[in-house]
Amino acid sequence: MARTKEFDPETALQAALELFWRRGYEATSMSDLVGHLGVGRASIYATFGSKHELYLKALERYDRAGLPPMLRELSQPGPALPAVRAVVRRYATEAADGQLRLNGCMVTNAAVELAPHDPATARRVERNWDQLETMLHSALVRAQAQGELSADRDPLTLARMLLVLLQGLRVVGRASPDPSRVRDAAEQALALLD
Repeated sequence: MARTKEFDPETALQAALELFWRRGYEATSMSDLVGHLGVGRASIYATFGSKHELYLKALERYDRAGLPPMLRELSQPGPALPAVRAVVRRYATEAADGQLRLNGCMVTNAAVELAPHDPATARRVERNWDQLETMLHSALVRAQAQGELSADRDPLTLARMLLVLLQGLRVVGRASPDPSRVRDAAEQALALLD
């Protein structure tokens, strides 16, 4: 007779996400996961697979939680450019202050730590960036159609610039104790939308 799980896999996955997000993949051992999740090593392997598979599932969960609110924000009816500006300013604020500054963005962290040598992580990072770029591009196309953005501007190029800016804000914000660095960079980039 099969034994029933003595833990909630969704709760354990969320706990793993939080640990990986705070410490990174390499700095998190299986012993750390066992202690943090309160679940035996064999149960972790049986439920999630290897540490790497658990990490990818945690990264996927992080991604699914973060993109829908941004999509709602960028696709609201009405003027589009204020929503784009709000997203950039929120990234700058999060990169400069509090817990998000200390943890950074899990996708950005994955891009820096694992993507250069881990194809599975690289695919997840690229998918996130593709989705973010598409959301920004769509909002900028809408802004241009509504006369908020000059007709001589290229919405795709601007979306790519903003994507790179947002990721850079996360990296610099995590490493720098000077919040004006990320805020000034965000405002300078937003001036390009005028």
